[in-house]
Amino acid sequence: MVNYIYSHRDKVRDYECDVQGIVNNANYQHYLEHARHEFLLAHGVSFMDLHNRGTDAVVARITMQFKTPLRSRDEYDVKIWVKKEGLKWVFMQDIFRVEDDKLCVRAQVDTVCLINGRLGDSEELNEIFLPLIGQ
Repeated sequence: MVNYIYSHRDKVRDYECDVQGIVNNANYQHYLEHARHEFLLAHGVSFMDLHNRGTDAVVARITMQFKTPLRSRDEYDVKIWVKKEGLKWVFMQDIFRVEDDKLCVRAQVDTVCLINGRLGDSEELNEIFLPLIGQ
């Protein structure tokens, strides 16, 4: 059992679907990113404010497993749990279709921080997120 620490609900829009009537695979990355930004905002961290203070949290790697397709107007939940590995923040994100709680996508998003353009450890993010993950 995964202990998710955040969930963001949204709905598929018609224009996100391809000719087969399912969400185009590239749009899942948008769903994942939007959920991470909402996660930050829910904890008082603005992605833009971080940038303005010289810290850029950037994606280093994404691995996605596609399980069940979403279709137009499907509601979905993006659920997140996070772990820290050295300088990396690893976001484990699962997308579930609300109607039947079917897993649609399982993703691992490895992020790092550039502080004034150099790879580093963000004390601000550590102070906020380490207590959430019990570290």
